[in-house]
Parts: sequence; structure tokens; C-alpha cells
Amino acid sequence: MLIIFALFLAPLIARAALYWMSSDGRSWRTADWSSTGTLPKAADYAPARLVIYSGTTGAWKGIFSVHSWVVLKRANARTWTRFDVVGWGTPVRTNGWPADGRWYGNMPEVIADVSGAQAEAMIPKIEAAVRDYTYRNAGDYRIWPGPNSNSFTAAVLRAVPELRTTLPPNAVGRDFRDGFYAGYTDSGTGVELNLYGLAALKAGWVEGVEVNLLGLVAGLDLRHPAVKLPGFGRIGFDLPVATAATR
Repeated sequence: MLIIFALFLAPLIARAALYWMSSDGRSWRTADWSSTGTLPKAADYAPARLVIYSGTTGAWKGIFSVHSWVVLKRANARTWTRFDVVGWGTPVRTNGWPADGRWYGNMPEVIADVSGAQAEAMIPKIEAAVRDYTYRNAGDYRIWPGPNSNSFTAAVLRAVPELRTTLPPNAVGRDFRDGFYAGYTDSGTGVELNLYGLAALKAGWVEGVEVNLLGLVAGLDLRHPAVKLPGFGRIGFDLPVATAATR
């Protein structure tokens, strides 16, 4: 009980206290969703490109989780295409917000950024994963334990394990599985035991060592030393942005 409290409950209590003392976005209507200007205009950038983002969500959900989304463009495309999953209406949304927009006013973090021929090779796999996403119909979205926005992005990443990356540990819903799963981790660099995303164990080069309890993740990143705690995600060395050339 003390271990569970120290690893899973105490971090959430601390994160909740920080949230209530902060000015983080509380309202969907008043939050800033504008572009951060970190992506060039698609017409000014000829190569294919793939970017995976995550941003701290707003209101009480920000205590627990981030939101993630996928942005891509084929070579010489004149526009970016952004894919998100949301909890109202038809879950999968295309270009609902600026490609590099803030999420609830929060500056997004880049998880992966791939350009050129490597991105061009990945994009058809990602488009197929978006098109074939199992939980794309109205009523399929479930905030906890999933399938939610992070379950969607995790499904996309499973389509391109050569990217060798994973969503942040506080991307609640990323571990959702429809039943019991035993096999490789999403990056293909480790092994995983998982029951509906409610309880899971992972050990791998990219994922490190993780314990999932009720969708909350605690663990260690051994490749880029850091601890993983519910609410806070990673605490330690910054995780480099993943590219297909990075191992």
C-alpha cells in the first residue's frame, strides 16, 4: 500500500496542488488554440514530413494527462494534414485546429519529427492506420481507460514501429487494449503484458521499465535516464525528438 501511494497517488496529489495554484487553461471557450508558428507554411516546405505532438490538456484532465495528435504532409503538398480524436461527435477529426496549434493554451511538445524519404515511406502506413482505426464511430470514444485521443495516436505509432518512439507516460489511454495482450511493445524494442490498459507491465529499450495501474504509469527510462510518474510524465534528462534515423 505504501508503494502504491508513493508511486501512484502522491504524484497525483502533488500535480493537483500545482494545477490549482497555476493559471493553466480551465475553459475550452477561452483557451488559446492558435498556431505556435513552429511549422513552416506547407507550400514553403517541399519534402514530406511527419510530426507527432502532445500537449497538456485543460481543466481537471490536465492533472492526469496530455492530448496527442498526428501531423503530416506528402512531398510538395500545399497544406498540412492534422489528425486528432476527440470525445464528441465523430471521434476522428481532420484539420480541426492549426497543425502546430496550442492545446488549451499550452505549448505542444514534439514527440517525433521525420522528413524526406523516410517520412514519405511512413505516410501511407499512417494514412491506412487512420482510415482503419477501429474506434472511429460516434459513441466509441471513452475518456478512461480508452479508447481516447492517446489510444488513437498509439495505434498510429504501432503502424510505424521503425520510428522507435512512444507517447509520454502521462498520455492516459495510450496503453488501451481491447482485452489481454502479450507481445512486443509499440516500438518493437521490448515486451509487454497488458489487460485492457488497466494493468500492464513493459520492459524495452525505448519504453524502459513501466508499471501501469488503472491507466497511471510509473517507471524508469534507462536509455535517457528519467523517472516516470503519474501526472508529471518524465522527470530527468530531456527525451530527444525521435526520427527514423534515431536509435
